[in-house]
Amino acid sequence: MNPEDPLAGLNPLREPVMISWWPPAPGWWALLLLVLLVVAFIIVVLRRRYRRNAYRREALKQLQNLHQDYQSGGDVPRYLAGVNALLKSVALQAYPRSEVASRSGATWLQIINRDLPETERLGAEFNDAVYRDTTENLDVTRLLPAARHWIRHHKVTL
Repeated sequence: MNPEDPLAGLNPLREPVMISWWPPAPGWWALLLLVLLVVAFIIVVLRRRYRRNAYRREALKQLQNLHQDYQSGGDVPRYLAGVNALLKSVALQAYPRSEVASRSGATWLQIINRDLPETERLGAEFNDAVYRDTTENLDVTRLLPAARHWIRHHKVTL
């Protein structure tokens, strides 16, 4: 040890122990719990929506089958009756029975048209074709997109 250099006798500095990342602070636990609750809530909401809309998915499959049968056979009255019955069954799932079950003609058409955009609304020729079997004024090509749009986007009021 050198008396002229008093610092020479000091031991080297010890580095502190690294701070561990585990266990996390209580705030991180709270954040994790909050995130898990939000994810669980989103999953529950999405499952409920999926189950609630099962009738829509089934109706869209049936509509596609009706359209394929129409394309292969060309039977317009049968196609119209099938689409009308399908729309009625979907409406019975979405609206109170008392509002839908007894409707026909213009009142039934109003129920369908209130959820359709202006460009896809069905006219009186749809009623004539379904209830009076007069298909000469009906543009059958408009029926599939209108029915598909209504099944996907009608507002449920149950």
